[in-house]
Amino acid sequence: MGRRNIFWTFLVVGMCGTGGHVSAYEGTGAIDPTSALCRNVQFTEFTPQQYSQEANNTEVSPESEFSFLASKETFPKSIAVTIKDEAVPITVTPHYAGYHVTGNLPSQEKGTFVRINIAAKGPHGCERGDGWLLKVAEADVNKGLKAD
Repeated sequence: MGRRNIFWTFLVVGMCGTGGHVSAYEGTGAIDPTSALCRNVQFTEFTPQQYSQEANNTEVSPESEFSFLASKETFPKSIAVTIKDEAVPITVTPHYAGYHVTGNLPSQEKGTFVRINIAAKGPHGCERGDGWLLKVAEADVNKGLKAD
């Protein structure tokens, strides 16, 4: 009987120990991007202004420059911009409120709508995304305004 009791004791202690280790790892992983820890990673001041049929029914020229601000909590090297699943080269410069990000629309985007998609990371493993819609003209919209 002594061996049987020792066996059951080790079995129960072993199972409790395993359960404790498993529960110690619950909840580890990526942080919810909507959590309070991630709310400080923000993107603002999108230029040119987002297209809206009601409020801003304007077109931008092909290869136009775009820009936005990323909050200071954003890791600058993690900022990535894509248009139609293609990476767009950007320049990130320090700004008093965070980082000023600039780039240009791809030359092949003419006479269409494009969404500038932003992705970036911040503290605590936060990953945030944002973006805005632009209507790109067939040709340079400022051509008629230039003096000959």
